[in-house]
Amino acid sequence: MAQDHIETLRQLLAQKRGVLMPGAANALTARIIADLGFEALYLTGAGLTNMHLGLPDLGFVDLSQLVDYTMAIRNVVSLPLVVDADTGFGNALNVGRTITMLERAGASAIQIEDQVAPKRCGHFDGQELIPSAEMIGKVKAAVDARRDGVLIVARTDACAAEGFEAAIDRMHGYIEAGADIAFVEAPKTAEQLRKIPQLLPVPQMLNMVVGGKTPITDRTIAADMGFNLVLYANVALQGAIKGMQTALTELRDHGALDEASGLTATFAERQRLVDKPRFDALSSRYAIAQGA
Repeated sequence: MAQDHIETLRQLLAQKRGVLMPGAANALTARIIADLGFEALYLTGAGLTNMHLGLPDLGFVDLSQLVDYTMAIRNVVSLPLVVDADTGFGNALNVGRTITMLERAGASAIQIEDQVAPKRCGHFDGQELIPSAEMIGKVKAAVDARRDGVLIVARTDACAAEGFEAAIDRMHGYIEAGADIAFVEAPKTAEQLRKIPQLLPVPQMLNMVVGGKTPITDRTIAADMGFNLVLYANVALQGAIKGMQTALTELRDHGALDEASGLTATFAERQRLVDKPRFDALSSRYAIAQGA
């Protein structure tokens, strides 16, 4: 598999302009993100758990499921893809296998975090962390396991569990172990946001959770602070939930729904987004001639 998407991500990071990175929970969402002109996307573990299992973000997805969805997304978009691998599905040895599998599936960068398994969403309460030394071992295993240059994102949830200074201290250790991108989850103030890029020497990812603990910050301001990627991991999912509730409520209350309502995408738009015209052309190309 060509690895151009990894080099493209490296170039985006080097530009230091707060690239907006929406999250996708499935391949259709990934297609929409690409179609709208975004430059990178994120396979969200929380969104995957919510959308496909109907469960909260409490560590219910396994590696095989994550690999399958990474492959599905990579099959339909060429954008840089950052994959949320939670705690890496075990110890350092397991992390090595996780990196190998996800790199082969088409990840451009793979994120691992320092929570105790099973993890919980960084904007929930009650996070527990593994020792910093254990996470450093996981980062080293991730770096050693990669073969095609996939980037390693180290996330710490220490802001919630141990405080901001502890989060910075932990992240320094992860960077020394080889992490390419730093992800300090759930800082609570604008002052903390400003400090993170000043204190850490590698590219930074900022997570904007609609309704979460971190103050929503415009991407231009985030870029001026020094953040390279501005993640909206589940804005598409939350928008889809609102859209489904609105359309289905209309159907329930009125007994019918058509395109004139404006509450759904058109049938034609749906087919365009899944690339049906290309498959129609291929069907015509490979059709058996009459009488053959």
